[in-house]
Amino acid sequence: MSVTKILAGLCLMAMTLPAVAEEKFKVCADPLNPPYSTKNKDGFENKIAELFAKELGQKVEYTWFAQRIGFIRNTLTAPVNDWDASGEEFKCDIVMGVPAGYDLTLTTAPYYKSTYVLLIAKGRGWDDIKDADQLTKLPLQRHESLKIAMFDRGPGTIWLQKNGLLDQGISYQSMSGDSENNVAMQIDKDFKAKKIDMVILWGPMAAYVTAQSPKNSYIMIPMKSTPGMKFDFAMAMGVRNGDKARKAKLDKLIAAKADRIQEIIARYNIPLLPVSKEPVKDDD
Repeated sequence: MSVTKILAGLCLMAMTLPAVAEEKFKVCADPLNPPYSTKNKDGFENKIAELFAKELGQKVEYTWFAQRIGFIRNTLTAPVNDWDASGEEFKCDIVMGVPAGYDLTLTTAPYYKSTYVLLIAKGRGWDDIKDADQLTKLPLQRHESLKIAMFDRGPGTIWLQKNGLLDQGISYQSMSGDSENNVAMQIDKDFKAKKIDMVILWGPMAAYVTAQSPKNSYIMIPMKSTPGMKFDFAMAMGVRNGDKARKAKLDKLIAAKADRIQEIIARYNIPLLPVSKEPVKDDD
């Protein structure tokens, strides 16, 4: 047999053999949710996903969906094909950031912990505030001039209610459905438009807001948790209930790459607290 025929035969075999699919690190994420995730992949959750995929020799693949009501149902637990009821293949496998013990997923060990903060724009008459409790002791005239954002859910609104400041709150929706702004982006715009002067905001979002303005434009005061009022929360990764093998794999990476994870998050100036072992949801 001639060399030409041999080469032709090898080429034909290469064309007919099925290609080996590259393993993928399939992430469910919001395409417009800085500082967590964006379609440009410049959020800290994007960076951690890239780190983990590299360690596993995989490539990150995203299923993009706005992170509001129905997110888990339309991503993590949704089959690739609507007609596929076998449950063998899903649109994505991992949500990079959920509260530890989140009810809708099986959660990994926590990989960071942050807190809500009182974020105050400087130069608007509130620079003397050094502690959130000071707001509760202000004279009536200053109370009436408060322009503080509050959300339809969350500890900030509960704190305002407990301290008799609910009437001074300016209402925002935590899931607005806005296709152009997430919560942090809207708060940033409204600070700059002077619609609000302060807000009790989750640490990562507060860090995003401060990053959009010149340094030292804001006062950031961590809120203090009390037995009846919790402001600090540990964050984990979420996988499907029952997916213990993937959880175990992620847990090992979280432990092995803890320092690297903290380095990534620190670049975003997010207020961090020590991560302690906290109960996470298990699956029987």
